[in-house]
Amino acid sequence: MSYDADATRNRIFEAASEEFAARGLAGARIERIAAGAKANKQAIYLYFGNKEALFGAVIRAKMDEVCHDGPLDANAVADTVGELFDWYQEHPELVRLLMWEALESCTPNAVAEDERREVYRGYACDMVTAGVGSCAPEGEARVRVAQDWLFTVLGLVAWNFAVPQLRRMVLEEADDKDALARRRAVVVETVRTLAAAE
Repeated sequence: MSYDADATRNRIFEAASEEFAARGLAGARIERIAAGAKANKQAIYLYFGNKEALFGAVIRAKMDEVCHDGPLDANAVADTVGELFDWYQEHPELVRLLMWEALESCTPNAVAEDERREVYRGYACDMVTAGVGSCAPEGEARVRVAQDWLFTVLGLVAWNFAVPQLRRMVLEEADDKDALARRRAVVVETVRTLAAAE
């Protein structure tokens, strides 16, 4: 049987995603990632470099996944936010990874920060084209309004998954599924109201 480098790389990536989401960068162990991937540590270093580079690759790929699978459609923002909520519910590891990144970042810039900033700026510009920020003067002022709006919307979605214990305490729902359905409806309606006001 021949060695399949792509399959090995994919197994390492999946094992690393689970390990980093569960334990963060500091708590993750290359040995556990290698065991989970059924690969040796040398393969991890060969394909990804060090642990920090692997963490960065995982964050970038997860961000690409959400950006490509659930882009924010400025013309149907409430429906798109519902889809984004569903994506986060199916992939809670992204919120955990972003929280670990915030807690453990040793540098002033996040992983692939410039690339990620450009993606979000593109969304903000799309929102301006769709009419967000029309109350502000044309140009950069409208982009700023759209950026604030985008960050608010992302917070409305992500907070539901960032603090599940707080969600349980505040909502007092016996069932997590019911709580998330309730929150999804409220988030979508809130965004719909904000979009109408804008």
